[in-house]
Amino acid sequence: METEKLGLSSNEARKLLKKFGRNEISRRKKVSAWKILLAQFSSPLILILIFSAILLGFVSYFSSEKNLLDIGLIVAVVLISGISGFFQDYKAEKSIEAIQKMAMPKARVIRDGIETLIPSSEIVKGDVILLDEGSIVPADARIISSSKMKVDESILTGESHAVKKRKGDLVYMNTSVVVGRALAIVEKTGMGTAIGKIAGKLESMEEEKSVFYQEMQDLSKKLSFMVIIAAIIITVAGFFKYGLFNSILSGVALAVAAVPEGLPAVLILSLAAGSKVMAEKKALIRRLGVVESMGSVNVICTDKTGTLTKNEMQVVTIFSEGISFRAEEVNPEKNIELIKNFTLNNNVRETFDGKERLVGDETEVALYKFSKKKGFGKEVLEKSSKRIAEIPFDPRRAMMSVVIREGTLKKVYTKGAPEAVVRRCDRILIGGKVRKIRKKDIERILEANNEFASKALRVLGFAFKEVRGKIRESEAEKNLIWLGMAGMIDPPRPEVKKAVGECKSAGIRVIVLTGDNPLTARAISERIGLKSSGFVIGEELNHMSDNEISRKLSEGVNIFARLNPDHKLRIMSILKEKGNIIAMTGDGVNDALALKKADVGIAMGIRGTEVAKQASDLVLLDDNFATIVSAIREGRRIFDNIRKFVNYLLTSNLAEVLIIFFATIFLALKEPILLPVQLLWINLLTDGLPAIALGLDPARRDIMKEKPRKKSEHVIDKRLSAIIAAIGVKKTIILILTFLVTLHFYNDAVARTTVFTGIILYEFVRIGVIRSSENLGWFSNKLLLSALLISIVFQAIVVYTPLRTLFRAVPLGTGPLAILGVGVITGYASAIFITRTINTWFSGSKEITDEKNKE
Repeated sequence: METEKLGLSSNEARKLLKKFGRNEISRRKKVSAWKILLAQFSSPLILILIFSAILLGFVSYFSSEKNLLDIGLIVAVVLISGISGFFQDYKAEKSIEAIQKMAMPKARVIRDGIETLIPSSEIVKGDVILLDEGSIVPADARIISSSKMKVDESILTGESHAVKKRKGDLVYMNTSVVVGRALAIVEKTGMGTAIGKIAGKLESMEEEKSVFYQEMQDLSKKLSFMVIIAAIIITVAGFFKYGLFNSILSGVALAVAAVPEGLPAVLILSLAAGSKVMAEKKALIRRLGVVESMGSVNVICTDKTGTLTKNEMQVVTIFSEGISFRAEEVNPEKNIELIKNFTLNNNVRETFDGKERLVGDETEVALYKFSKKKGFGKEVLEKSSKRIAEIPFDPRRAMMSVVIREGTLKKVYTKGAPEAVVRRCDRILIGGKVRKIRKKDIERILEANNEFASKALRVLGFAFKEVRGKIRESEAEKNLIWLGMAGMIDPPRPEVKKAVGECKSAGIRVIVLTGDNPLTARAISERIGLKSSGFVIGEELNHMSDNEISRKLSEGVNIFARLNPDHKLRIMSILKEKGNIIAMTGDGVNDALALKKADVGIAMGIRGTEVAKQASDLVLLDDNFATIVSAIREGRRIFDNIRKFVNYLLTSNLAEVLIIFFATIFLALKEPILLPVQLLWINLLTDGLPAIALGLDPARRDIMKEKPRKKSEHVIDKRLSAIIAAIGVKKTIILILTFLVTLHFYNDAVARTTVFTGIILYEFVRIGVIRSSENLGWFSNKLLLSALLISIVFQAIVVYTPLRTLFRAVPLGTGPLAILGVGVITGYASAIFITRTINTWFSGSKEITDEKNKE
């Protein structure tokens, strides 16, 4: 093409940009703010409250009694719940767009025959781009000329080693140039690139609803159905007792009592608080519901490079003078020529963009870091040493060499495959003296090389010689003096071993899914304490059925290597079919589909591509496996707390419903035992601050020593259902007795106010019982203690100030308060007994079931 020489003109580029669009990964599915807001009011429970307010307003319009306060409180509760939910969902939606809008790198192109720096989003098909070390490839392009070009394509392939590129080869958008330089002509941009096609598939995939989300939806529907039926019964029964207005008032009162108005808001705020805690621990939540899902994960499918490892090669072992040393044990004074070889026979460049950065092949970077740490950096050696020639690496020779001038002396430094380098050596450096190399020396070198290779180390051999006079290239790599070997590996992060052990204690299986070498994956797994019954590579998976893969997983194979994206999806699907809840990590475009399908998709924040982040539910800001374990701990804490406040709210609401139902059917009262305004106030006080504070309880000490909950296990399981029912009935009995005893000694107004206050006090007793069963002290959650005190103060204001007229309350003297005190003590003692009895019974049933399953 003509553009190969000159590139495009600015005018041509503008026309192509207008025709084909910007070079961006576009996000087609966007949700408007209005849709997010309206969705907050689509819950059946919220709709019941809205209908109750409308009905109350309609009746009030035709009645002498204007229940404006009741209507206002219902509307306020609906708005608070809806607006809090809107802000959380809108914030999550905006975070997705923010990721997409993150600044893309600049690109060097030839426009109008001149090298120009432009935003990569403005690149068009036909542009000629310039690539060199450290460049991010801005679009899919074909190389038209290159020099020693290597590209890191791990974001697409998962392969951690750089790939050589020659004239005619393709380079792909968002891959990075490790060494060398090239000119390339752009063939595809934006959604037409390899990355864009995967992003398009992500857009078309339906997002699966979490188990928790589905359960909350089901709970909402069931509660709504029961509320409607109960409200109708009460309204019909009340009509013959109270007349039309009071019967509707009773029905609305029951609806208000039954609906846990605070549940949606408390859920959202609890999850939001959990996401904030996770963010402080370097785990950024992109979808709020995933906070709870993290707690139920029982399989983590993790990449190796950068997640389990540091994502940087390091020299870990040196072989010198026939002995292997750990890197930190090496004495530089006794290995001067070897370490000088590391520095001088090296093409790494030091750059500064706010902080020091090394650009070059990862192996050479590792060697240079080691030598610089030992005091042999280029800034030191190049004062007395000057490179005068280089013999580049050639796969046929399996080595590279440089010629260095030191004063009047010339030296050749060679590095390469140990077996190739040692064949070029006729001497060896031992104890600072050069002697003839022997057969035993060579055998020991090759033996050490095999030993290093078996540990999945990348091994290089090093040699040198001194030269006087002229030197021919053909003679430079002959008659060398053997110096030693260096073994390198991308080592595991120091905190990962503990995290893997914690996963084991918590019943969480860790499976390595990598595009890298299986021996390297096995070596890393052994170092972090991850056991596996062998490994399976991608080529083998191609010839295996799903049943065979399932059998391998059942046999304890936890390492799968040389995988492509389809392999990862297949393994994850097989695991999910068996009822596992999967957390999948990934950083590259090749991981995006699997991230989208996983129960919890986890993208890498540092080295992750934007496509991977967009597909994920959670982004690790530090790319660290240990952060995943911290997030799981937080997820378990949140699930525990959700279960606690669901227990608390539903027990309270059940008691309120039963009290109204019993009083309407069996008691001869002129008005409902509790009015809508009183019930709304009760729910505001108890469903508000105390419930939110309960959702912030600290984690139990043994929370990571339990197995994950099963996919089939609900928030409200049989044990919790029994506790809610039993405590709800017990509470109803005590409050009805409290009402009757007070009514015997006082009038209707005092009895109603006593029950009004009693419900609030007994709900706080319920919190005490819940925390007692969790072995948590009152002072472990100071916010909860403050919330309870504030609620009691507000109730006292309603009862003992002029505000009482709005709530139809009267001041309570010592007599009614004494009756309440007896009820509180009785309620607490009986609740402790009931809770322990039910827990003991269900624990015994579980043990029997487990024994049967073992048999």
